[in-house]
Amino acid sequence: MKIMFLLIGCSMLMAIGFLIAFIWSVRNGQMEDDYTPSVRILFDDKPVKEEAEEK
Repeated sequence: MKIMFLLIGCSMLMAIGFLIAFIWSVRNGQMEDDYTPSVRILFDDKPVKEEAEEK
């Protein structure tokens, strides 16, 4: 029974850690732009080979 309390305590600490990380990422603007990454590939101007040749 003691192991159950230990595992519940560890899982609660881990869940709180993930919650803190999520809140920190939202406050720092990590979740603001959800449109651009999904359409960035549609508006790619140059193919990858041309970019490599320019360098």
